Amino acid sequence: MKWTDTYDIAAALYDKYPDVDPMSVRFTDLRRWVLELDGFADAPERSGEKILEAIQAAWIEESE
Repeated sequence: MKWTDTYDIAAALYDKYPDVDPMSVRFTDLRRWVLELDGFADAPERSGEKILEAIQAAWIEESE
């Protein structure tokens, strides 16, 4: 996965953290959790606020 794979990342986060409310996650934690996902292989510096917002929005959608 890469940073642009927002829906794949969101699904993986939902599976790994099923009891976490994605709206309560700080971007610093979200970034770290994405980097720790199995199958994630992208440069840490390629993330930004817009990408993290998109991942968070997709995760919220996945959790509903």
